Amino acid sequence: MATEESLEPTRPIEHGTTKTGRWLRERRTRIVLWIAVLEGILVALTHDFTKWTVVAIAIPVLAVYVFWGRNARSHTVRQVAWIAGASQALAVVVAIFAFLLSWLALALAGVFAVIALIFLFSERG
Repeated sequence: MATEESLEPTRPIEHGTTKTGRWLRERRTRIVLWIAVLEGILVALTHDFTKWTVVAIAIPVLAVYVFWGRNARSHTVRQVAWIAGASQALAVVVAIFAFLLSWLALALAGVFAVIALIFLFSERG
């Protein structure tokens, strides 16, 4: 007899989590990498979105994550805060490399894109 049930063991749902929060947690690394790729391309190719703009955006976003987001009661808010903080931290890394050499920012954005694609294509299901 065929059944629709999976043979893989199921994981218990953590207390205090939400469906949206669990979905974000499973995909947060990929989301962070894609945001960093987009910001890296913007930094490298546009003059309006400068390296200092990235740093200026990252400082309050990281402060919000450190002082509020890590301890937020909502699981979804914690995941969104983590994604925002991590993506801005990577964007600052790209901006720092862009200070050194402008082509290095594009190269780093390319590396982040390759890593994100590896995550995307290695996903089971």
